[in-house]
Amino acid sequence: MIRLFRHYVSRVFLTLLVAEMLHLFWSIYFGRSLRMVLGYQSAMPQFSEVVPSALAFVAVMLAIMTAMGLYERNFWSGRGDMLLRIGVSFLVGLFVMTLTYYLFPDLSLGRGEFSLAFGIAFIGVLTLRLAFFEVSDREVLKRRMLVLGVGKNASRIEELQHEGNTNFLVVGYMRLHEDEKRYVSTEDLFYTTNHLVDLADRLQIDEIVVAPDDRRKGFPAEQILECKIQGFKISGFLHFYERETGKIQLDALRPSNLIFADGFRRVLLKQAVKRLFDIAASLLLLALAWPFMLGATLAIWIESGFRGPILYRQTRVGLNEHLFDVIKFRSMRTDAEQDGVARWAQANDSRITRVGAVLRNSRIDELPQLFNVLRGDMSFVGPRPERPQFVAELSEKIPFYSMRHMTNPGITGWAQICYPYGASEEDAREKLQYDLYYIKNYSFFFDILILLQTVHTVLWGRGAH
Repeated sequence: MIRLFRHYVSRVFLTLLVAEMLHLFWSIYFGRSLRMVLGYQSAMPQFSEVVPSALAFVAVMLAIMTAMGLYERNFWSGRGDMLLRIGVSFLVGLFVMTLTYYLFPDLSLGRGEFSLAFGIAFIGVLTLRLAFFEVSDREVLKRRMLVLGVGKNASRIEELQHEGNTNFLVVGYMRLHEDEKRYVSTEDLFYTTNHLVDLADRLQIDEIVVAPDDRRKGFPAEQILECKIQGFKISGFLHFYERETGKIQLDALRPSNLIFADGFRRVLLKQAVKRLFDIAASLLLLALAWPFMLGATLAIWIESGFRGPILYRQTRVGLNEHLFDVIKFRSMRTDAEQDGVARWAQANDSRITRVGAVLRNSRIDELPQLFNVLRGDMSFVGPRPERPQFVAELSEKIPFYSMRHMTNPGITGWAQICYPYGASEEDAREKLQYDLYYIKNYSFFFDILILLQTVHTVLWGRGAH
């Protein structure tokens, strides 16, 4: 993993992205060159002539492919799914590039040149992806790890490896003392030794993960220090888990971990940039989405028999636990909570209307929240705002839950795209781990990445409720 703008990015996928970026760029030049050869022209095109068009093509295609989840392994499974997403990406890319050339004629290529370049780009990306699919899971490319500990923390690492799609290979687990309760199922166990550095060298270890449940007993500090001095990478469990999963492991988290952790910074410039982006993006999206909002208004009005409210207001908890009214298109019956008791929305909830189900699945019901963003109650990206009743209940049961109110809630967020819609305490706990990761590692680049992946979430229907 490489930390890019405070967000952990897979080294393998970053390499793939760079390779595809270079291929997309040069496909424009090769397309024009091939067209000139076929047209019996002796002179080759000047490199400077194609640079603007090539850069535009690269920017459009990478944005679309990112939005299709092609740089996040957890968002696609199997060769067929990957090929489907590539095909959809290039179909959308063809439309967007045609529109771009229409709006910016100086960037345009001839029809024959662009057709050849587009074909070269498509075939090259397919080839790169198939090659990537073949080699990415080979053990020789994975980091070899030794885990110190066999308790609950170690078992979570074992679960990650069993899930597959990992960048690491656990060579073995070391039991630090006889009283350490074992939770790992593997037989690849080692026992405390005075020669940890020799063991790591013999096993060709790339990284040692320190993951005991309790460091007060049997912790080999001197041996770990010797490994550090000898050049072995040493990682704590929380750092490793955060890096590999994009979330903070709540069960192993202690206040001291947060106090001394890198992150949770309040920088005025970042806050100002985020606010300016929220305003600009909200106005732009309102300008583009008003036909859908008008259609939703008419559909709700007709279904309700030309009576009943179109919009739905509900009190939610925002920044610093400030209460505000979130605005959404009404997707439930008007008597959904006539008894006054707050309830989680469930899958196949009988309170949801037929029009409401369509609005929820397409996320159109969330569009009125753009006005909340303009008012400053919400941001485009952030933790999902919850109702005061649920916040009070969850704050008592889930440690660090109130920390999600350190930033403005968002229309979309890291937890929303990484975890399906949840309606239970366990789901709230899981999503909090992603929210804490976002708050800890916030950057403008991270926001843009989340917005692009939100497109994928909407198109593939992940997390709809």
